[in-house]
Amino acid sequence: MKAYHLESFGSIDGIRLREQAIPTPQAQDVLVKIKAASINRRDQYILHQTYPLPAKTGVVPLSDGAGEVVAVGKDVTRFRVGDRVMGNYFARWRDGRIGMDIMDQLGCTLDGMLAEYAVLHEDSVVQVPANLGYAEASTLPCSALTAWSALTNVRAGNAVLTVGSGGVSVFVIQFAKMRGAKVFVLTSRDEKIEKLKALGADHVLNYKINSAWSKTILELTHGAGVNLVVETGGIDTVAQSLQATAMGGEIALLSPATTLGNVDVVDARAILTPLFVRCITLQPRFVGSRLEFEAMNRAIEQHNLHPLIEKTFSFGAARDAYRYLAAGEVMGKIVIAME
Repeated sequence: MKAYHLESFGSIDGIRLREQAIPTPQAQDVLVKIKAASINRRDQYILHQTYPLPAKTGVVPLSDGAGEVVAVGKDVTRFRVGDRVMGNYFARWRDGRIGMDIMDQLGCTLDGMLAEYAVLHEDSVVQVPANLGYAEASTLPCSALTAWSALTNVRAGNAVLTVGSGGVSVFVIQFAKMRGAKVFVLTSRDEKIEKLKALGADHVLNYKINSAWSKTILELTHGAGVNLVVETGGIDTVAQSLQATAMGGEIALLSPATTLGNVDVVDARAILTPLFVRCITLQPRFVGSRLEFEAMNRAIEQHNLHPLIEKTFSFGAARDAYRYLAAGEVMGKIVIAME
């Protein structure tokens, strides 16, 4: 079989294709023939060693992928040959709170999905939603589950703001509308506005043109602010996100990085004062557990939700997928098809 390995860091040239034997599943493992994989921002962070969890040298990249079970170990009870499955981002996080003892991740400390076959423990595998194909399913383990987890406390009638139009933000729009919320979106390009509205966004603001966007959010919500901000911009946008958040609201912080490149230093008072005065919760969200993943998949089936795929690359052009994501301004997900 063929598999990519991250043999050196700092450059896409360090991702190299190898020919190797198809792995053999142990007693509680399943062997999955990968049909499609997808790439996330975290995969770029891992490549450039800016990810919080150090990756092992030689790891098979990518946490996200979907495929068919082609062999099972003798003690496997959860799956059988022919099942359509995905791997769980945190291979050992079944439920409850995350801890350092279960922090191992596919495509980082454990071999991931950028290969023709993968061996996974049966407890780190979930069924593909019945309404999705392999390419669509491959987009779910990281971006979709992150969005789903961020929206845990959202109720019908709430207002939600998401920053950007990448994979997580698109899933936020779809899941928030599924829950009956009003959705506000920030984008950097006017040509994306109608596309985002077609996905369900109620209001879309160009943050490059409207630099005081938090004031506009307050105007659109009659001074109340939004109940939840899904904060993908990091320290670039968090100060304005706080200004746009309602009393007792929440900010789901997905990254501490500077995504937009606009801010070098943030005054701590601009963060702490509104947090305290308006009783806002700043809650980091880091993907989710296997049971949350399975709950999300049931909702995807029930509501017949379909992920947005912007572009698909062949397995042989996997490095081009990295380059495309690095160029920025992606709307939705990038998929690598194995066949």
